[in-house]
Amino acid sequence: MVDYLYDGSFEGFLTCIYWHYYGEKASGIYPAAQYQPSLFYGFTEVQTEAEKATRVYEAIEKKISAYDLQRIYRVFLSSVENRELLLLNYIRLGFKEGSKTSLLHGNPYVFPVAQAEKKIGAEVHRLYGLLRFSVLEGDILYAVVEPDHDILEFMAEHFSDRYKHDPFILHDKRRGKALVAQGGEWYITAFTEANLPQFSAQEQEYRALWKKYFQTIAIQERTNPTCQKNFMPVRYWKHLTEI
Repeated sequence: MVDYLYDGSFEGFLTCIYWHYYGEKASGIYPAAQYQPSLFYGFTEVQTEAEKATRVYEAIEKKISAYDLQRIYRVFLSSVENRELLLLNYIRLGFKEGSKTSLLHGNPYVFPVAQAEKKIGAEVHRLYGLLRFSVLEGDILYAVVEPDHDILEFMAEHFSDRYKHDPFILHDKRRGKALVAQGGEWYITAFTEANLPQFSAQEQEYRALWKKYFQTIAIQERTNPTCQKNFMPVRYWKHLTEI
């Protein structure tokens, strides 16, 4: 058995799955940049190959299910520990059990993947209500997020439909990229604050009004910090306009 190292892309991960079946069995799959050598297994650096990745992609969709393919992709974009090994085990089980794999809720290879997918969904849903957009020059809306998971793609359809007539930038500062959308169309690209237009002349006024409104409607005697933190985790607070 051998540890497979890849470039961190989904296509690279699928290429490793290919070699697990058509080469030496994988003891683990790891991003090359984060790998710590093992005393028990050797390692092989795998070059991403689109053709091999496509064969695995299509095999998962055909032999397991389209639903499981989507689940695997979503969990791959999570930040859960050992996500590659979790997915390797899930895929191995899936090729044996077929389309019923996702229904095996108590299976030790299915349960952690389902839990990871749930975390992705929960964070996406939470940020639907927590995002705060500011107005840049040129009437471009801009918001900053630093999510636990790589979820920009899963937020794209919701916000591009919601702001169909307003161009916007949703900046994942932690990962150095952004969701850019206009007219209902969107794409994800590398992005830093150096690319950012200036805030509009009225933005600071809007922010001051929003803070005043937030303070005015608050009832001090009924303030419940614990409840606030449950619905609005502290790690998201620094990007909230009203705080």
